[in-house]
Amino acid sequence: MFSFAVILFFAATGLTLNHAEWFPDREVTTHHAGTVAAALLQPEPDKLGIAEFLRKTYKLQGAVSDFRVEASEIAVSFRGPGYAADGFIELPGGHFEVTETRNGFVAVINDLHKGRDTGKGWSMVIDASAILLVLVSLTGLLLILFLHKRRTSGLMLAGTGGILCWLLYRALVP
Repeated sequence: MFSFAVILFFAATGLTLNHAEWFPDREVTTHHAGTVAAALLQPEPDKLGIAEFLRKTYKLQGAVSDFRVEASEIAVSFRGPGYAADGFIELPGGHFEVTETRNGFVAVINDLHKGRDTGKGWSMVIDASAILLVLVSLTGLLLILFLHKRRTSGLMLAGTGGILCWLLYRALVP
């Protein structure tokens, strides 16, 4: 039953990825501004302190995907499925602006389908799902070998399906 849930999830999100125009854009962008305490900026920027200050102050989500310190500013980015937040802190004063973008449910499940900005845990779920689907497919192919009356027609149909997919790929993909 777990494999059916996995197939349903990846099939449905495959459709949502292929037909994004079917779903209205649910993007919500929020802008925040303020000042970071000087103690977090001097003598050297406290990367963890700055990231956690922004996260707690504005309830930012996702993992820190980028943290750059340049001569005149600090840039910090948070990423998660269907979510992005980018902050820019002026140096030396500490004035900052954060732009937070939350996308709708369809964007979240599409990112989960692709494994984008999901972390190692979700990557392991995708790998386990792929292995499970391979095992289910191989089990089906092996079972046809034990059905003497259906073996030839079943293997011919499986081979025809594989060849048809390859021909479609060659014809439709430049």
